[in-house]
Amino acid sequence: MYSGRLNLSSAIPMMVKETNWTTGQLGILSSVFFWTYGLGQLANGRLSEIFGVNRFIISAVLLSAAANILIGFQSSLIIIAILWAFNGYFQSMAWAPGMALLSRWWPNNRRGFATGMANGFSGFGQAVAMIMVIVAMKVSPQLGWRSAFFLPVMVAAAVAIVYWAMTKDAPEKVGLKPFKEVASSGSEQTTIQAASAGKSKLYPYVYLLESWKYDVWLLIIALQSIVRYGLLTWIPLYFTKTMGLDVSSGLIQSLVLPIGMGFGALFVPMLADKYLATNRLPGVIICALIGGVVALVFPFMHNELIISVLLFIAGFFVYAINGLTWAPAMDAGGREFAATASGLMDFAAYVGASVQSIVFGFTIGNNNWMMLFILITIANVLMIVLAGIAGRKHSVTAQS
Repeated sequence: MYSGRLNLSSAIPMMVKETNWTTGQLGILSSVFFWTYGLGQLANGRLSEIFGVNRFIISAVLLSAAANILIGFQSSLIIIAILWAFNGYFQSMAWAPGMALLSRWWPNNRRGFATGMANGFSGFGQAVAMIMVIVAMKVSPQLGWRSAFFLPVMVAAAVAIVYWAMTKDAPEKVGLKPFKEVASSGSEQTTIQAASAGKSKLYPYVYLLESWKYDVWLLIIALQSIVRYGLLTWIPLYFTKTMGLDVSSGLIQSLVLPIGMGFGALFVPMLADKYLATNRLPGVIICALIGGVVALVFPFMHNELIISVLLFIAGFFVYAINGLTWAPAMDAGGREFAATASGLMDFAAYVGASVQSIVFGFTIGNNNWMMLFILITIANVLMIVLAGIAGRKHSVTAQS
């Protein structure tokens, strides 16, 4: 999926070099995707529960590939922005249905493992997306930035066909019995299904938003997304602008960031299953603290090896927070409404991503890289404050 989405971030340095588009304009272009992606999550999570999660996932890949290929033939920034907006909606058809798929195959006491695996490979997918853009630029250098919108999405479309042939969206589809949730796992064991009986199709949204615990996670993931996409979108440009690297070298140097993200999202949620099953908020505090410190010292480093180590650490702990959010989201929605809960959560995440694209795009347009890292540090501090307040309230509630 990321091959038709993070390819823009990888192409931005070449777009700046080959066109007269500014980082402010490209920040707005990037933001358009996040808004349509977030709004699509609001609808597609619920719609996939009604019409079938696998249909949405496969359609997402194929429609996104088509939008990307069309972009590769364009020269108007306005037309590209319109197509990129459609691409955002198409991409939004995959994640929430995917979370629903996991909730049907994994019980609540193992969802940290399941979502950790999904987010881990999501992180590695971000690295694969960068690598594929580098390969595309080497294979078709005459195409310039346009090469980033052709080859990567063709591979993604091929994988979608394999997915269609191999994947079932519920255990019952292969003759297995549905599992029972584990009451001792420490999850909320919500009664959303019972509460929704006889109510409108939109009632699950109301039910979720009335939960203060769920609302806290919405704010945390929005802030995490500011940090995550603030790094993913602009770090490749940072290397070309401040360190004098060429586009390919800048992307290669940036690769350690998504690789770190993959490992952080893979392992931290699994550890949380074991040690923080009843309250994952302390994990957020630890990860945001380390991420904030790294962001604060990063612009003062000039040695490439130290920078690579810091990027890996930042990626590991920043994306680990993202991994921690999905088990509480699926617990809140239960098996029946996990896609709705995940879609609403992803909407909040991409509101944050949209904000950073615009704000950071214009900040960097003024060549103020230090402000970028200060704002990323502030977002980490706000996550610590939120998680600390919510954790204290959680402890009081548990004692009561």
